[in-house]
Amino acid sequence: MFTGIITDIGTIAGQSGSSFQISSSYPAADIALGASIACDGVCLTVTSVEPRPEGSVFSVDVSNETRSKTTIGGWHQDRRINLERALALGDEMGGHVVSGHVDGVARIVDCQDDDVSRRFTFEVPEHLALYIAPKGSVALDGTSLTVNEVNGNRFGVNVIPHTLTVTTWGAKSRGETVNLEVDVFARYLARMMEFRK
Repeated sequence: MFTGIITDIGTIAGQSGSSFQISSSYPAADIALGASIACDGVCLTVTSVEPRPEGSVFSVDVSNETRSKTTIGGWHQDRRINLERALALGDEMGGHVVSGHVDGVARIVDCQDDDVSRRFTFEVPEHLALYIAPKGSVALDGTSLTVNEVNGNRFGVNVIPHTLTVTTWGAKSRGETVNLEVDVFARYLARMMEFRK
């Protein structure tokens, strides 16, 4: 489980088949084999780890199912990605409950400066739009964000300067796609309502 509070920006250091190597500032000694790390919001399992002077390089395997639901098919050498390690017992719950199970891809349709923050508007597939509500939470590329407004299958968020600095959001622009995980409680509530009918 994660909270959507990004703790590092990693870099794609290499790829071999379905395996990616990711460079991070996390110390190698702190990453166990089999550990879960959210990579741009996708929960992936560490299959190997090597120490580096500036941190570590860890490897993850990606299934075809994961590729079909995420932006991972577009990952390339030197791409920067948001990283978050799984919660440990007693850790602060700073964002919202994030599973790392991405529901689909959202597209940035507008991006405007809003004083010191930046306002993004996203378009999502119709089947995911019903899970997104004003003042609700979403995880976008692993980042916990609050929904400002919803209009059909479009919604907006504001990203504050701190988040723009410590994540990859400072470099995002119109036309890009991002990984979307809807609020887990909204997903379960919708499922229960479906059975009630």
